[in-house]
Amino acid sequence: MEIKKVATAQELEEAFRVRINVFVKEQGVPQEDEIDKHEESAEHVILSDSGKVVGTGRVRYFGCLAKLERICVLPEYRKSQAGAMIVEGLEMLARAKGMTKAKLHGQTQAEGFYHKQGYKTSSEVFMEDGIPHVLLLKAL
Repeated sequence: MEIKKVATAQELEEAFRVRINVFVKEQGVPQEDEIDKHEESAEHVILSDSGKVVGTGRVRYFGCLAKLERICVLPEYRKSQAGAMIVEGLEMLARAKGMTKAKLHGQTQAEGFYHKQGYKTSSEVFMEDGIPHVLLLKAL
């Protein structure tokens, strides 16, 4: 599998396709909440397997803080280190921009996964789009 920064409109459309499959179709997030006003200002990555985009994520920057968002992997790739590759790719982009901290709102069902990536839970459970989440933080 290969991770890369999104560089073309077609690659961004592939990222959106994966996000719509995972968040909208699978998890019931409203599409108008999923594709938002931050798409153009964020940096996106895609994860491909033999040319097929199977995962994606984006990162936005606030001072020295990177906010990782929209991290998702198609169901058939979830046990293959795909998620870890996406997180690592986003963190590499953040470090290249001089970021020293990362945060994300992780679904509680994925909290253990983020702990394995070095993130620490820093909040009580809260709801986003009807899904329980926690705030997770990591020093870069």
